[in-house]
Amino acid sequence: MTTPSSSTSAWRPGMPGGDTFPSGPAGHPSPPSGDGSGPGLGPPTVTIGSYPDYPSAQRVVDYLADNRFPVEHTAIVGTNLTLVETVLGRMTTGRAALVGAGSGAWFGLFIGLLFGIFTAGNWIAVVLAGLVIGAIWGAVFGAVTHAMTGGRRDFTSASSLRAGQYAVIVDQQYAEQARQLLGRMHMPAPEHQRG
Repeated sequence: MTTPSSSTSAWRPGMPGGDTFPSGPAGHPSPPSGDGSGPGLGPPTVTIGSYPDYPSAQRVVDYLADNRFPVEHTAIVGTNLTLVETVLGRMTTGRAALVGAGSGAWFGLFIGLLFGIFTAGNWIAVVLAGLVIGAIWGAVFGAVTHAMTGGRRDFTSASSLRAGQYAVIVDQQYAEQARQLLGRMHMPAPEHQRG
């Protein structure tokens, strides 16, 4: 019969002397902190108000800062996140080539300027050549890349995250002070949450 070579490999839940968690990297028990949903990120926090938009939450934190509240103990947390992909327009092979030409032109301009610095002759010609060659290669690359999608994504879009609510949270030890300050603020009452 073999015996385990280390205390970590011998640990089992409920063993005496090991609490209920195996040793962490430093040899000390490393139980989860907070609500158990992830690693602890600092001291306990309290939500002092929830607001329907970011400017309202920002106005609250700004008010706290104006009244000498230690805002380094404050955070704005967006909840109920939604991914919104806004369609900007139809993408054709010609448009893909045009977008690629623009990107390639910028890269070509950069390379042309880099080589132009070390050119003894006409440096403007080197910069223009880099710009033109970059635009041509960018257009070719953009058109080929779009053609390879086989029509599966014939549109351009921009993605953004939007929150349904913005909660203002503070460290628990400063919660009462923050609530007192907010009581003097002339703003529609937030949806207070207990924490």
